Amino acid sequence: MTKQTKYNSQAVEEKWRPVWEAQNLYQTGNDPHKPDTYILDYFPYPSGAGLSVGHARNYVPTCIATRYKRMQGYNVLHPMGWDAFGLPAENYAIQHHIHPRESTKLFADTYRRQMQAMECAYDWSREVNSTYPNYYKWTQWFFLLLHKRGLAYRALGSQWWCPTCQTILANEQVEQGLCWRCDSEVTKKELAQWYFKITDYADRLLADLDTVNWPENIKAMQRNWIGRSEGTEVIFEVKNQQISQIEKIETKSTESAQSVDEKFEIRTFTTRVDTLFGVTFIAIAPEHPLVGQIVSEGQKTAVSHYIEQAKRKTEIDRTSTEKVQTGVFTGAYATHPLTSQPVPIWVADYVLPGYGSGAVMGVPAHDSRDFAFAQTYDLPIVPVIEPEDGSDVEGCFAGYGRLINSAQFTGQTSQEAMAAITAVLQARDQGQPQVTYKLRDWLISRQRYWGAPIPIVHCPECGPVPVPEDRLPVLLPETDNFAPAGDGRSPLAHIHDWVNTTCPQCGGPAQRETDTMDGFACSSWYFLRFASPHYDEGPFDPAAVQRWLPVDTYVGGAEHAVLHLLYARFWTKVMADAGLIDFEEPFTELRNQGVLMSPLDGRRMSKSRGNVITPDEVIARHGTDVLRLNVVFLGPFDGDVVWDEGGIRGMTRFVERFWNLAQEKMNAAAQRRGDMNAEAVFERARHKIIKRITQEMEDFRFNTAVAGLMEYLNSLYDFRDQLIGTDAWREALGTMARLLAPIAPFVTEEVWQTVLGNTESVHLQAWPDYDEALTQDAEVTIVVQVNGKVRDRMTVAADATVAMMKETAVTCPNAQAHINGQPIRKIVVVPQKLVNIVV
Repeated sequence: MTKQTKYNSQAVEEKWRPVWEAQNLYQTGNDPHKPDTYILDYFPYPSGAGLSVGHARNYVPTCIATRYKRMQGYNVLHPMGWDAFGLPAENYAIQHHIHPRESTKLFADTYRRQMQAMECAYDWSREVNSTYPNYYKWTQWFFLLLHKRGLAYRALGSQWWCPTCQTILANEQVEQGLCWRCDSEVTKKELAQWYFKITDYADRLLADLDTVNWPENIKAMQRNWIGRSEGTEVIFEVKNQQISQIEKIETKSTESAQSVDEKFEIRTFTTRVDTLFGVTFIAIAPEHPLVGQIVSEGQKTAVSHYIEQAKRKTEIDRTSTEKVQTGVFTGAYATHPLTSQPVPIWVADYVLPGYGSGAVMGVPAHDSRDFAFAQTYDLPIVPVIEPEDGSDVEGCFAGYGRLINSAQFTGQTSQEAMAAITAVLQARDQGQPQVTYKLRDWLISRQRYWGAPIPIVHCPECGPVPVPEDRLPVLLPETDNFAPAGDGRSPLAHIHDWVNTTCPQCGGPAQRETDTMDGFACSSWYFLRFASPHYDEGPFDPAAVQRWLPVDTYVGGAEHAVLHLLYARFWTKVMADAGLIDFEEPFTELRNQGVLMSPLDGRRMSKSRGNVITPDEVIARHGTDVLRLNVVFLGPFDGDVVWDEGGIRGMTRFVERFWNLAQEKMNAAAQRRGDMNAEAVFERARHKIIKRITQEMEDFRFNTAVAGLMEYLNSLYDFRDQLIGTDAWREALGTMARLLAPIAPFVTEEVWQTVLGNTESVHLQAWPDYDEALTQDAEVTIVVQVNGKVRDRMTVAADATVAMMKETAVTCPNAQAHINGQPIRKIVVVPQKLVNIVV
């Protein structure tokens, strides 16, 4: 009898890693007879901190899914690469006096080593890096495509400026008034910037959310960010005796007004024009172009001070319902379009310049925000809608109902009045139906060195000129002086040999664009590059993209719902319109993993907090399989969990019990016959666990998959004495190895080859099949009730008919005792669960 050996994870891993590498085990399948599937992680940004076990919460589950699909007979594309341009890498390089090209290489090397240590099943032959010229050449090519299609433009505007990072930020990158990268307080700065016209795609971005299998909360976040609203534009005329010369805004005349009595307009947008007769004030954004023209002499100081305060607030802060809304009176009045009554005009920062026209009508009786504002500043509150049931209303009534105090529209329902009032306004040229969006064009300029240069040349004669495609890439110049100079310009602006060039159009002297592209430009198309990473005739091989894209399963955190995910969808639609691809959504299915918190403080792991647990230390102490098992066993894939060292002990015991039981097979008699009845039950258990784990794998329920396999291991121990050494026992051990292989690749390979004597890797085996009939219990226990109370139980065949169940139930001794000769009125049967006898 062979002596059992203790499981040695380090020795087993050292044994199989080089074997798998030599076999190219994770190379993308290319069998034309197999179906294809593409499983992709978010493009990671490698940092100096390396990976924590929190990152494993993303990468281990996608590895499990990849291994499972390969065993199911799929060609699987599961690549990895690095989104390595951007502020963090540049800031790190500045602080540590190292070039970002060197530091990002070191970071990527660390990430790759740690991913390989976790035995993530990536096809490393497809690795890409966004900072390599053979990659950002095509990022620049896409910029030119957008520019050619009228979707890239340059404009002067007030933008968020981070004084620490010394660069412009998009609205999405400002959180609670702070830079999303360094948490510094941001300010506003006037600069000429490049934008992508994502607003042209607002309706399609909104509508196509219904075509993808994404979490509803992510869809809701994108819908809210796009912010489509249908309503009515209402025009209020303004007359200010203090104005000596003002310019009309969108009036019929194109001439400037010279008379002190000249009229001009404020255009508001509302989704509730049925409340028009309840308007008691107008609120305009601090940035509204008319503010300086309509403010009275007596209010100029107060208004100017208020505007300065508003500049320091983010849009989120300004529109927060958790804070008191503020404003200041301009001293000017507008005229109500239907009543001709004067309406005071206020400047209020909860009104945003980019939504609608930057002006809203205030209806305190029917809008909670306006109600709070009116109470703060003692403005009139005039109810014009009442509930249809006539019930009394205290405070603000924001619902729909019937109109009151609304002239000829009184008595109409809200829906009727909306149409009728809009029609009257339109007939009088005082309004019209309108659709507005919260979405703003994507600001892509960054005044930093470490990014893809924007392929534009500025010529004094020709203006901005695109760099010809055959001159791409515009290489990022080598320099040791890549720190911002503090003048608001990119460090590239000071590399004169690089900046000064010739115009591609006229040949005259010109200067290169010195802004670099937002890093999200690089990650808006990387999923296409993975299909053919070495293709050099275009950004991707059309045939490869047609084969693999769109991505079948995309996995990452929810934090990029309105950043990367929205931008990637936009670029994909542009490519579809250009005829480059035949699909409009890049990611068919999206899954968001939960956050793995540190047990030290219950917060997300971060090097700055000193609460990080690395995969390296866990693997060194317990092995890769135990790390992987614990990562997925902690809780549901999409739930937030805390790292648990107690779980490590449980997973270590699970691996050791499997190894020990497998060795017992090796020491048992080579062949013997077991109890036939026991083998039948044993075989049903095997088919049941295959069915269960198959479904758990499909649904990314890896925690319950591990739980199921632990239960099955227990059942193997229960049958050990009866069946060890039989064919059924060997089959069960092989099934256990194959089911566990995607999660714990090392111990299963050792059992499969060393113990069971197979010569080909367990990871190249087919996923076990099950017989549906054998997953059903041969017999089931049925509850017997009399008048709804449990009185007995009976065992019947799983396929027993309703008639058989009724007949058996009435003969049960305890049931008969409670029937006690009373007439049976009816018998209710719930198949395979209960029989209720009503007497």
